[in-house]
Amino acid sequence: METSSPRMTGGTREAPVNSSPAVAANAEGEEIEVLESTDVLPVAPEDQWKSLFDKYDPENSGFISTERFRDLLATHGSELDPHKLEVLLALADGNADGKICYQDFVNLMSNKRSNSFRRAILQGSRQLKGCSLRDEVGLGLSQRLVRHVAYETLPREVDRKWYFDSYTYCPPPLLILAITIAEVAVFMYYGFQLDRVVLQVSSPSFLKSPLPYHPQLRAQAWRYLSYSFMHTGIEHLSLNMAMQLLVGVPLEMVHGALRIGLVYVCGVLAGSLAVSVTDMTAPVVGSSGGVYALVSAHLANVVMNWSGMKCQFKLFRMAMALVCMSVEFGRAVWLRFYPPAFPPCPNPSFVAHLGGVMVGLTLGVVVLQNYEQRLQEQSLFWIFFCVYTLFVLCAVFWNIFAYSLLDVRLPPPP
Repeated sequence: METSSPRMTGGTREAPVNSSPAVAANAEGEEIEVLESTDVLPVAPEDQWKSLFDKYDPENSGFISTERFRDLLATHGSELDPHKLEVLLALADGNADGKICYQDFVNLMSNKRSNSFRRAILQGSRQLKGCSLRDEVGLGLSQRLVRHVAYETLPREVDRKWYFDSYTYCPPPLLILAITIAEVAVFMYYGFQLDRVVLQVSSPSFLKSPLPYHPQLRAQAWRYLSYSFMHTGIEHLSLNMAMQLLVGVPLEMVHGALRIGLVYVCGVLAGSLAVSVTDMTAPVVGSSGGVYALVSAHLANVVMNWSGMKCQFKLFRMAMALVCMSVEFGRAVWLRFYPPAFPPCPNPSFVAHLGGVMVGLTLGVVVLQNYEQRLQEQSLFWIFFCVYTLFVLCAVFWNIFAYSLLDVRLPPPP
């Protein structure tokens, strides 16, 4: 929805114009997000940002003093969300050298969450004097939900306030919901087809579906991902679905579908490849690879930022998550070594869980730690991504050559 906000050029105001409430231009001329509020700070192209900067830098030194920056914020403070105004004032006070360069000026005024902006946040957040987001009153149901999600996933009050002011439910968190609905639909379909819901894997037709990964059919590349939509029974589906929704949806609301989808898909793929390398004769089904990647990344993020995480009953909730993961993993281990219903084909492997955990503790942790930061600017992200890519390539070559070289006796195809 478009709103009207005054445009400012060289410190003067022009007539209101129609503009998106989250657009401004950066040094490349691309659009960047600006502080979003009911009355939004005026959007401006780069030359207008420069004109405004020059007004507060009459000596053309390339810097403006934090005192002048505070004057600017005081002048236009009514146009900002209160939480963002609080942060920006703290940033002006917390700048160590008492000056703000042009790029930092653009970053601060346009909500460009760059590395320099994060460093400024770390300085300024020490001086925040406003009340915590938890003390806000008079919030609607949707606002309370956003506040709850902020405290569940973000370790710092400054990020929680920023997220609370910026989140708009657009786009809505539909990725994890869509995956869950697809898994339920597949389960119901095979429930009717196999005429059972508990331990479906004991049906002789269970592995005849085109979805599960089977070592004899490993050349069918889609099975390395599609196996996640099929489960061994309602007990398997229920545990995965509960963890997927309770953890995945809030994470998607904060970090977006692209990032959470990356972690989830990487966990699913790592799970099936780990099975093909370490448990070469076993099939695999279930979304545990993706689910464990998300849950383990979230739990690791909570532990690493324990003092900053303000979610209620965090110790109890973490214990419950670990119990659910342990129960589901223990069940998978028991099923793997339980005598198979139809030998010589073994029951599905549990190694996919471990592949998901490894992705969550490496790639997933980096993604969750960098709230609104460009992942391509994070060296640790590229290190883990390259390691993951190397693992995938090695696993592919393993699947091509190792089975014949090791003379592995595979179960017959389903």
